[in-house]
Amino acid sequence: MKKICVVTGSRADYGLLYWILKEIENAADLELQLVVTGMHLSSEFGDTVRQIERDGFCIAKKIETLLSSDSAIGVTKATGLGLIGFADAFDDLRPDTVVLLGDRFEILAAACAAMFAVIPIAHIHGGEVTVGAFDDAIRHSITKMSSLHFTSTNQYRDRVIQLGENPDTVFNVGAPGIDNLTNLKLVSKKEIENELGISLRGKSLLITFHSVTLEPGSGARDFKHLLEVLSRYSDVQLIFTKSNADNQKNLVH
Repeated sequence: MKKICVVTGSRADYGLLYWILKEIENAADLELQLVVTGMHLSSEFGDTVRQIERDGFCIAKKIETLLSSDSAIGVTKATGLGLIGFADAFDDLRPDTVVLLGDRFEILAAACAAMFAVIPIAHIHGGEVTVGAFDDAIRHSITKMSSLHFTSTNQYRDRVIQLGENPDTVFNVGAPGIDNLTNLKLVSKKEIENELGISLRGKSLLITFHSVTLEPGSGARDFKHLLEVLSRYSDVQLIFTKSNADNQKNLVH
């Protein structure tokens, strides 16, 4: 039995990892070790660890990382807490492989801890680009610490190889989130209305604003431009998503 440790830190990566977790769980020759961290364990972000438990997954470890701060110092300290927590978790679990997805700071902490423990890392969604954000540096750093790479397009596979990785270890498998389109049972409009307490009878826009983290002071300017455009549509219901657990220096609340 090979022990496969999968780390999830938020709803964003959990949704993409869900069917991978199911496949590992159902494999006769694999043992799933699910480690939950980051926003999943925060009441501010909905205690989404409860959804993982409702989905029937056995959680091997819970690693607290988030502080009540969204400053650069807070994010840096959260990464440090994660590094300490993952060091203990990997020493206890002794996985054969650690599976990581994306470019969040808690995932960077997991990658560092796995690398220092000489545990092979399988990285999903490497080689991608997020202009103006420190996600790129984190993502490429995880790529350099990983042994196996699962990219979503040939272009991203080529970029991982350009970073110096052995082509034999880089696989274009497509985006795992696409599995949700064929496997998930979609909720009805009525269920969404009941959950959010709104009516979707008219026109609605779902709006997510991502600040450019490498351009200090740009958030207020860019968000103002967004509001100016949206103000032209008086007959449209505006639904804003909440900001993420990141350095909020450039964000407008």
